[in-house]
Amino acid sequence: MSSPNSLHTSGTEHVAAGAGAVAPHAERLAALRAALAERGVEGFLVPRADEHQGEYVPASAQRLEWLTGFSGSAGMAAVLPATAAVFIDGRYTLQVRNEVDTDLFTPRHLSEEPLSDWLAETMESGQRLGYDPWLHTEDQVRRLEKTLAGFGGELVALADNPLDAVWRDRPAAPQAIIEAHDLRYAGQESAEKRETLGRGLQKDGVAAAVITLPDSIAWLLNVRGGDVERSPLPLSFAVLHADGGVEWFVEAAKLSDGLSRHLGNAVSIEQPGRLGDALDRLGRQGVKVQADPATAARWVFERLRAAGAEIVPGADPCQLPKACKNAVELAGTRAAHGRDGAALSRFLHWLDQQMAQGAVVTELAAADRLQDFRAATGELRDLSFDTIAGSGPNGAIVHYRVSEESDRTLEPGGLFLCDSGGQYPDGTTDVTRTVALGEPSQEMRQRFTLVLKGHIALGAARFPPGTSGSQLDSLARYALWQKGLDYDHGTGHGVGSYLNVHEGPQRISKLPNSVALRPGMIVSNEPGYYKTGAYGIRIENLVAVTESPRQAGEEREMLAFETLTLAPIDRRLVDPQLLTAEEADWLDRYHARVRAEIGPQLEGESKAWLEAATAPLQKG
Repeated sequence: MSSPNSLHTSGTEHVAAGAGAVAPHAERLAALRAALAERGVEGFLVPRADEHQGEYVPASAQRLEWLTGFSGSAGMAAVLPATAAVFIDGRYTLQVRNEVDTDLFTPRHLSEEPLSDWLAETMESGQRLGYDPWLHTEDQVRRLEKTLAGFGGELVALADNPLDAVWRDRPAAPQAIIEAHDLRYAGQESAEKRETLGRGLQKDGVAAAVITLPDSIAWLLNVRGGDVERSPLPLSFAVLHADGGVEWFVEAAKLSDGLSRHLGNAVSIEQPGRLGDALDRLGRQGVKVQADPATAARWVFERLRAAGAEIVPGADPCQLPKACKNAVELAGTRAAHGRDGAALSRFLHWLDQQMAQGAVVTELAAADRLQDFRAATGELRDLSFDTIAGSGPNGAIVHYRVSEESDRTLEPGGLFLCDSGGQYPDGTTDVTRTVALGEPSQEMRQRFTLVLKGHIALGAARFPPGTSGSQLDSLARYALWQKGLDYDHGTGHGVGSYLNVHEGPQRISKLPNSVALRPGMIVSNEPGYYKTGAYGIRIENLVAVTESPRQAGEEREMLAFETLTLAPIDRRLVDPQLLTAEEADWLDRYHARVRAEIGPQLEGESKAWLEAATAPLQKG
């Protein structure tokens, strides 16, 4: 379960305030309320989003964290004159209470206690709720409009963001250099991608598509940037025309030398502020313009409507082809996982050595050491997210992020959950291993083995074309369910090719998802179990959807998963008595593959350690 980076602000600042002092977050909340009153609205919504609606946002857009202290990768705050709340999903139920002053913001579970219920309970008829139309999608705003109409409230798009007006030391917008993503990694020329998608628009009678997701633009143009940490994204907008031409709205100063030649004459560079002019021009032409109501800001739709364009709601045309990796991208990700698996194996060996010697190892020290091993490959460009290094009770916080305040020493008898990944030019990795620190309890071994059974069931699945991840999710949970256990996060997310570690449109989750899994898609396989206040368990490999060879007597084509991640699964935590013969065989075959592919990259004690860590399971 990956956790993208965000600007760190201590969630306990109110505790550190001196006697009689007003806590920083209380001051910020009061300033925001004053700004709302000046604008004639009673309330305001603060999402964890920027103008691009992506998961990865720069420091200048970390409004939710600045206001509340909550540093998770998803959430929303709602502010009214006398009350405020912060809405989070199940990954952050523990984290939010550690970071947010609950006297100021009431934590609420996004699905169990949704925003719509809170607004209906707390707002009065006639009150006005403000929002920034750049920070909410068309779909989100339509749902909000319906909610407020139900009790006589009014939703108001504000001309400026009142939070920005009171955020005095707001960081500047990022200006990272944008470079070409070489064809040896991309596997397909940008011109070919643009022309193929343009023909699709033409077939649908659409003149142009507005693209607002930075990873879609990076994929389409074969470029990479650095405007956000942990993902090589250039923040920009684009309009793709049916003839394959692109208007790219980006700061020209960010383009590296030679990038214009890489892009070719069919891509014009425009200043970001001219996006509105381009939408107005399309409106005056009276043509059909496609925009994604699930990902594009309400501002885009309002501008097109005002200009008279005929809007065709449709998914971002880059998302599905970007998700289905080509042969070059798949070969690259296999190479990246081989390199990454060797680094992780060296780390796991080092950790075992340290614990055996009685050395003091903290979560921060472990995360830093793992990054050193990845950096030593010479190919690491960045981590793919902030390493989740949780020992003991910290491991039970699904998206835990270690800080100097929360740092714990790894203690014998406990568990250490390490979820980490790297950004390499040929692929993005994401892997979780849970490690026994000394002798684990029988309960730990039972819970770990139940998680492993779910991991194996999903990894070994075969399924017909047209199957969605939602239809497979229960395979990973079944063994836990039989013991009255479960986990409160999705089982799998899509992963990019030297792009976002969380990538749609596919996923494996309880939540309904109609997107069928297709060959070339990369998803994570990561069931888990979390005992609050005690320990956490997660086993995560990345897998690629592949065509499964038809066997004798089979009547239909089938798909399967190719496991990409190569690193030992801690056999000390496995209870062989709970595994079927087929499950034990799967684990032994997986470890034999790890031994064969990772072993040649190791030497000396590390290689000997790997041999022992991947030895066949003792089934006695």
